[in-house]
Amino acid sequence: MPAPRVLISDALSPAAVQIFKDRGIAVDFQPDLGKDKEKLAQIIGDYDGLAIRSATKVTAKILEQAKNLKVIGRAGIGVDNVEIPAATARGVIVMNTPFGNSITTAEHAIAMMFALARQIPQADASTQAGKWEKNRFMGVELTGKVLGVIGCGNIGSIVADRAIGLRMKVIAYDPFLSPERAVELGVEKVELDDLLRRADIITLHVPMTEKTKNVLSAENIAKTKRGVRIVNCARGGLVDEAALRAALDSGHVAGAAFDVFVEEPATSNPLFGHPNVVCTPHLGAATTEAQENVALQVAEQMSDYLLQGAIQNAVNFPSITAEEAPRLKPFVALAEKLGSFLGQLTEAPIKGIRIEYEGNVAEMNTRALTSAAVTGVLRPFLQDINMVSAPLVARDRGIMVEEVKRENAARDYESFIRIVVDAEDMARHAGGTVFQDGKPRVVDIRDIAVDAEFAPHMIYVRNDDKPGFIGRFGTLLGESGVNVATFALGRDKPGGDAICFVSVDEPVSDELLRRIEEIPQVKRARAVRF
Repeated sequence: MPAPRVLISDALSPAAVQIFKDRGIAVDFQPDLGKDKEKLAQIIGDYDGLAIRSATKVTAKILEQAKNLKVIGRAGIGVDNVEIPAATARGVIVMNTPFGNSITTAEHAIAMMFALARQIPQADASTQAGKWEKNRFMGVELTGKVLGVIGCGNIGSIVADRAIGLRMKVIAYDPFLSPERAVELGVEKVELDDLLRRADIITLHVPMTEKTKNVLSAENIAKTKRGVRIVNCARGGLVDEAALRAALDSGHVAGAAFDVFVEEPATSNPLFGHPNVVCTPHLGAATTEAQENVALQVAEQMSDYLLQGAIQNAVNFPSITAEEAPRLKPFVALAEKLGSFLGQLTEAPIKGIRIEYEGNVAEMNTRALTSAAVTGVLRPFLQDINMVSAPLVARDRGIMVEEVKRENAARDYESFIRIVVDAEDMARHAGGTVFQDGKPRVVDIRDIAVDAEFAPHMIYVRNDDKPGFIGRFGTLLGESGVNVATFALGRDKPGGDAICFVSVDEPVSDELLRRIEEIPQVKRARAVRF
């Protein structure tokens, strides 16, 4: 067989090129090609692998031309420049290197804090302009200040450690941070409002998701201590930039340091031009060491996959062997979708996740299935999580993951998976199976039997089993122009608790959900997406 061919379309360390060559892989190093979409589309069909950084945009159009492409390796954590659904549909594995630049990004956040505290950029510009404005740049010490860390995962925990070394008092808001892990890190776990009220400096280290977007909104910025300083080296969109500018203008916020912005490249921004703002052009991972680490890691991962079929740090597929894949694939989908369903219903901090396997599935590679289940549960909160990193992410946040196997199925299915999410408010559980058609189905929710296929857009309703609900519910959907594809019902007993799980053709608005919850029999209605 001819040697696999890999194209490197972004600037990557020469050491990565050498790794491919040493492993017997033909490598084509064109570091400027990523900027030319048309040329990339013309030649991508000749390659088995594509190694990129952030400059190359792997769109669905380019993937259409990638007839032989098997793997995309992103040297770095963010895969926003890859259309994951399009890659998955074509069977292309997308890998990243989630931990190669953690220290570098954390150090940049600490550097931004110092820059804010001592007005270093402003003082440098003034001094080099021939001025000697010693009295103008009165700074503050970091020692003794309260640092509020929003998101105490891999990067946030490193920032906390460095800040403690600076004799700062660190408080952290992270729904996934267990009390035990907080003690281990030496931080105080608090709720968001408490952090906003107490912190002298706030630093953000969470992914950009629907739940974290504008976590520092105008309302939340108003809750902060007057004179607070805000650092964002995570993702653009976590802070309402216009609201922050207004708070800076009013003097409520003393300063801000941003490495990331809502629109990048950021050639203009509401924060630009303010005398108390420090900005850098997304330099969080820009150190020689970090770029070397992620380049070497992505080259090794891609080589292992192309030569041996091993999958590491894939964002769209779990770590399983080529032999296991056909049998496991539908159960991987089932575990992830069940987990995603429960994760979307859970808002309180999660303490544990238990996955129960019954029947034939208990004899399979349940490690991959468990990773898929944990990924599903956590993905509504942690967008960058993947099926390989999920167990580590859960462990770092003190979430107990437990497997229970029963080789003899206790139910009327050859294989059955049940997931229990133990949150601080209550436990939630659901179970499912795979029928002969290979499609995963949910067959049990809250110990109520139901039979529903997963669909992109669904409505989940808990209600009292009383006459009139179905008619009112259906009428309301019709009046709202929502077309129903499938309608699954279940109840524990006549007149007792009931549920319905409905798939619809388009996303459901918050207004429609509010109107559904106004139906007298309804206890709760949620939009669920898969």
